[in-house]
Amino acid sequence: MDIHQFVTAAAEKGWLVTIDKPVSVELELAAVAHALDGRPALFTEVRGQGSERQRAGVRTPYPIPNTQYPISNIQYPFPVLTGMASDRRYFALALDCPPDQILFRLADAFRHPQPAPLVESGPCQEVVMQPGDLTTLPFLKHWPDDAGYYATAAVAILRDPDFGLNASFHRLLRLDERRLAARLVERRGADTAWRKTQDDLPVAICIGLPLHVLLAASMSPKPGVSELDIAQALAPTPLTRCITNDLVVPTEAEIVLEGRLSHRLATEGPFVDLTETIDIERQQPVIEIDCITHRRDAIYQALLPGQLEHKLLMGMPKEPSIYAAVNEVATCTNVHITPGGASWLHAVVQIEKKHPDDGRKAAQAAFRGHGSLKHAVVVDTDIDIFDPHDVEWAIATRFQAGRDLMVFSDQPSSSLDPSAIHIPGQKSRSDKMALDATIPWDSADGPAHPEHFRRVPFPEVDLEKYLDDEE
Repeated sequence: MDIHQFVTAAAEKGWLVTIDKPVSVELELAAVAHALDGRPALFTEVRGQGSERQRAGVRTPYPIPNTQYPISNIQYPFPVLTGMASDRRYFALALDCPPDQILFRLADAFRHPQPAPLVESGPCQEVVMQPGDLTTLPFLKHWPDDAGYYATAAVAILRDPDFGLNASFHRLLRLDERRLAARLVERRGADTAWRKTQDDLPVAICIGLPLHVLLAASMSPKPGVSELDIAQALAPTPLTRCITNDLVVPTEAEIVLEGRLSHRLATEGPFVDLTETIDIERQQPVIEIDCITHRRDAIYQALLPGQLEHKLLMGMPKEPSIYAAVNEVATCTNVHITPGGASWLHAVVQIEKKHPDDGRKAAQAAFRGHGSLKHAVVVDTDIDIFDPHDVEWAIATRFQAGRDLMVFSDQPSSSLDPSAIHIPGQKSRSDKMALDATIPWDSADGPAHPEHFRRVPFPEVDLEKYLDDEE
């Protein structure tokens, strides 16, 4: 299901919001998308502030929300879609499965990647611009203090000299009409490949990919396994070769930027990231763009930083790795990386408890499955892990801090956690915590009785027998 098919399906289901009024890329579009967070929104008349100002990267005071945004007479040739990834229902539609089964589809594709087929050409190359001009694309400025105009739904494809193709998300700051600054997270796939090379590293940046490809690009397979092959295991993902380099890209991409990841550095940031806090300035690699290709009717996709679609795309693809790690030590039945934990730092792990220490083992394994995880809660199968009230009830009735709390001090952690310790060039570090909120199998007073920890249900009744027919 490409983006055009998704837009059609979302409209048919009544999910899509279409905005036909002029909207500016400078703060306004992001503000409107935020007000619609959770729903896909298609902006058909997207305006800019003028290419000279964009190229100069001028930073001036901008209007605060709910005031009149300046609209110029420069209209971008592409509509902008936001919110496509902002609800599990949308992923379920793309994967043709119930929302609570997405984890298992991802886990199966993660375990059994399939070679993506190579085809001669595809829609992504219907229009070719060499070298192309980045200021013709509706990069957004999301917050007044952002460093500039960013692409946030960009998946970079490159080739590691030792392990082959790698596809991963990177925020991209537009520096001018030909150059981008790319945030590469230290010791991740793209950063590792870049550091292995002395010359420029060819790169292809895809904007506007099908949801199943976005999910695959968010996963972290072992070296040598391509995220594009995981995508093929989720849904057909034909690839075509780039025009200016030997890389391959999904044919259903809306826009492709072909270029070179150089060893020249530029200041990237500040930027409001996943945790909705301001990420710091860093010296990051510069990408030189050689060619831009796109569909004739291309739709530009934008991800709203720190909001639902950003969180779901970050969190859901990590659930299978936690699921797999926990299943090595206990019987895991489901995993939910929660939005309240920025869909990155908190997870609820559901297990079928068979041994007294399964909860403790499961919690420890969860941190191995997702290295950035900060807090984990382990619950039984009678707890709805997607209902925060149910999880809190399990903690309230089944957890004792002196018995069930685990604290792991000074652990490698996420650079996105503003409370962690961040030293430039080093892995961020944080204390981590797990709560075993499963039913205890024993206590200081002797064996526990599981029935004492289960809700006592009321019998079901037919309300039609008791309510008057108001009509």
